[in-house]
Amino acid sequence: MLMCGVMSFATVQGQTKETIKKIRKERKEISKMTKDELTSKVSKAARDAAKDYEKDGWKAAPGALPIERQLDRIYNMEYEYDENLMPKYVMGQATSVGSAYDAAKMQAMTLAKEQLAGQIATEVSALVESKVENNQLSDEEAQSLVSAVSTGKQQIAQKIGRVMTVLEIYREKGKNKEVSIRVAYRMDMIMKTAKELMLKELEKVTSDAKEKIDSLFEGE
Repeated sequence: MLMCGVMSFATVQGQTKETIKKIRKERKEISKMTKDELTSKVSKAARDAAKDYEKDGWKAAPGALPIERQLDRIYNMEYEYDENLMPKYVMGQATSVGSAYDAAKMQAMTLAKEQLAGQIATEVSALVESKVENNQLSDEEAQSLVSAVSTGKQQIAQKIGRVMTVLEIYREKGKNKEVSIRVAYRMDMIMKTAKELMLKELEKVTSDAKEKIDSLFEGE
């Protein structure tokens, strides 16, 4: 991937606020790039990554685009941000091995969706952290929001509708097939569920929860 996933709030999962700041700074720089600059960067990254995949024995699934073109599409999607510097698409990827291709694919798809839901908590954490720095949220309120999304990942996963399969590749593992799937879903769609969870949790610690949630998602 071109971008590493945004890390969770404060030191959750062993990451720091400095990591969040670094990623947000990188996204700001990317958002200022011209279309030609971005196209050139994406094309090179996709080309290099495709070579690595192929060197490791991966092939595009039957009927799918060549690996390089699949990656080119993914990287372009990863570089799309909204006014809060949150990605317009959230992605999840998983790999599964099975004696039958379809069975391995189905298992990989299920795991990828679960990972996709997990990405929401990390993205929300970065957004919340930026509001804390601007004194728009207290530390207690911020922790409540992050906790609500983290513990509600299963609910979020169940609300996810039809996802886009943006990468489907496979390779031989003896008599078995190893299938790797990456799926994408629009962030604004999945955030509706996340906002509902955060509102319920924030109401426990502040009387103006709705105003704070609305403010959280306003453009900076």
